[in-house]
Amino acid sequence: MAQQDLAGTGGAQELDDALARCYRTLGGRDHSVAELREKLKRTILGDGAIEAAIAILSEQGYLDDARYARLMAEDRRKLDGWGAERIRERLVAAGIDRELIDAALAGHDHASELAAAVQVLERRCAGSLGEDRERARAFAILIRAGYDSEVAYDAIRAAAASRAQASPAR
Repeated sequence: MAQQDLAGTGGAQELDDALARCYRTLGGRDHSVAELREKLKRTILGDGAIEAAIAILSEQGYLDDARYARLMAEDRRKLDGWGAERIRERLVAAGIDRELIDAALAGHDHASELAAAVQVLERRCAGSLGEDRERARAFAILIRAGYDSEVAYDAIRAAAASRAQASPAR
């Protein structure tokens, strides 16, 4: 349908160009609708061709902000150890609607956030977390990763207790 709208105005070639750019861009990694639109606006393509290409890609299932938000949240959590707040900020920057962000983060309750934060500490903090300086460093790491302060404090306590149990006193 979008192709028919542009074909009468001589914009069929422009639409083909827009689609080719979209397929190349999406071949590298997923993008949100807003990210792809922004990339296309930096080209010489007209707004009509851009919107028509986005509509076609959405119909074909190549652009899906709900899928993008869900996969981004899962990947950033598992691969980078990000907390919910940092994931939320990244999704907002990608132009994802608040409802889709909330749905993507719905499975991240305090317990799952705590477990993920403890894993970050296991990877990034080798010390015992017994000194103030070590705890402050661990706290800063978790805050930068997007965990709220309550989760960060709880994770530090849990990691310190776990390490204390693992290394018996001499």
